[in-house]
Amino acid sequence: MEALSSYALGFGVNLVIIFIIVRFIYYPRQRAKDYVFTFFAFNTIIYFVMGLFSSSAMSLGAGFGLFAIFSILRYRTNTIPIREMTYLFIVTALPVINSVFLNTSAYVEFAVSNVSVIAVLYILEQGWGFRYEIRKTINYERIDMIRPEKWPELIADLEERTGLSINRIEIGDLNFLRDSAHITIYCDADAFEGKKVRLIPNFSVNDD
Repeated sequence: MEALSSYALGFGVNLVIIFIIVRFIYYPRQRAKDYVFTFFAFNTIIYFVMGLFSSSAMSLGAGFGLFAIFSILRYRTNTIPIREMTYLFIVTALPVINSVFLNTSAYVEFAVSNVSVIAVLYILEQGWGFRYEIRKTINYERIDMIRPEKWPELIADLEERTGLSINRIEIGDLNFLRDSAHITIYCDADAFEGKKVRLIPNFSVNDD
């Protein structure tokens, strides 16, 4: 009975940690139901699987085996964004780490590792110490504006059309037959903070 209580308590603590990561760090940025379901499901089943192994050596071996299976499944499923892939790796690794630490009564290491992961994820999601940009490639029809001496006018025209404050631009492919050019514009990601704007897939975020 004591072993069962300890096992249930360990699962509860692990679940609370994942809940904090998913609900309060991941979810506010990306409210994707499918990924939230996957994160909790992966974490739960892996923790129970790890509970079948008593020694730390066997637990670590099983953990690496689960990662190998996960890698195989990864190439047989649809591609998911790198951010979600990172979170999936974290929620897969944490139950392995937590199970080993709890089975060996390494409570200090357990607390330090989990608090560190939560703190790092929170800081990264808040963007502290980093300045991010979003970029968008557009098809611009006024090819006469691509001359270097007209770039200030070009940027002013793009800002008027998009309503964005543009930091810089990159001119890509030129089509003189259609009088058009592909232009990539860069603006601060902070402009979208707190607004109900969904960045469509061909938007991307760069660290400047």
